[in-house]
Amino acid sequence: MDISYIINELAEDREQYFNAVAPPIMQTSNFAFKKVDELRNAFADEYGSLLYSRGNNPTIDILRKKLAALDGAEDCLVFNSGAAAIFAAVLANIKSGDHIVSVKHPYTWAKKMFNVILPRFGVTTTYVDGTAIENFERAVLPNTRVIYLETPNSWDYAIQDLKAVAELAKAENIITICDNSYCTPIYQRPVELGIDMSLQSATKYIGGHSDVVAGVLSGSKEMMTKIFNSEYLNIGSGISPFSAWLLIRGLRTLPMRLEHITKTTWKVLEFLKQHPKVEEVLFPFDNDFPQYDLAKQQMSGACGLLSFYIKADSIDAVERFCESLQHIMMAVSWGGHESLIIPKCAGIKREQFNAANKDHRMMRLYVGLEEADYLTGDLERALEKI
Repeated sequence: MDISYIINELAEDREQYFNAVAPPIMQTSNFAFKKVDELRNAFADEYGSLLYSRGNNPTIDILRKKLAALDGAEDCLVFNSGAAAIFAAVLANIKSGDHIVSVKHPYTWAKKMFNVILPRFGVTTTYVDGTAIENFERAVLPNTRVIYLETPNSWDYAIQDLKAVAELAKAENIITICDNSYCTPIYQRPVELGIDMSLQSATKYIGGHSDVVAGVLSGSKEMMTKIFNSEYLNIGSGISPFSAWLLIRGLRTLPMRLEHITKTTWKVLEFLKQHPKVEEVLFPFDNDFPQYDLAKQQMSGACGLLSFYIKADSIDAVERFCESLQHIMMAVSWGGHESLIIPKCAGIKREQFNAANKDHRMMRLYVGLEEADYLTGDLERALEKI
């Protein structure tokens, strides 16, 4: 299906809403029926009906169809956060006594679910280095029900071989879930590589304007129906119609935003790699990246996020660098119009800082929509302060 058709036309039945170019926001909590039998049928199949906006809503339905098509999936659900999408995907496929295999450094709230919430119900998790398929093979147990992936990782960009993991999981009747937030479906399509469910934080590139929080989960119609009828409705984690409308708006410019960000990222990468106060740069499509060949094999592009280590001998120097930036803001997340940076040492106490630990000197940079010279000039001025 052509991406231009998906973004501009798919699911937009404009004759149903006065031929408006932009779809309306159906800001309603529920829907009325003229016949008792119609209401009865909606109760029996809420997934296929318009009954209550906690479940389905016309504006959200337009977004769902577009996102499923982008992922190459049969269907998708849209949640009020990426964390909610992760929680529902995992919870729907485990029971007490089950086992999960996860990459060793998943998204913070995925890890908290594995470490804090699920053990209360007798569910255990084994973390593995996902860069080698053998590590997954060794970790699988008779009661393993889910393999959880995140490729590339959003700090060190560790990559898993999605085809290999999918083949292993299918042979063992294990459900696979992949966090695809780094790439979006524009640059990587896990479902087409054999993964059961692909999820992403739509807060990031899909929204694109840093004004909406949302999560997307794509997969088979059967799996999405299962999750909708249980975790999705029970937890009440669906997105609002207005947020869905903002994401539809974001989709309109997604390809061109990624194209611009990609070009700028390469220029920033080249600047950082040659700078004397930068020790190392991590980026999946850089020739020096350890998994470069695999990245090129299963990703059609990479942009926006890169990490680098500065040469600093104290936490004061690290903080001075970050606080000297005039245009690049210090904040979490990525995917919006604005460039952002986050020092990894912000996650530790100042007295724990150890300059010999590379991670304590690690920066994650998101390259936004600004021009390259604007960003490299800002980085140059801040690096001089180290």
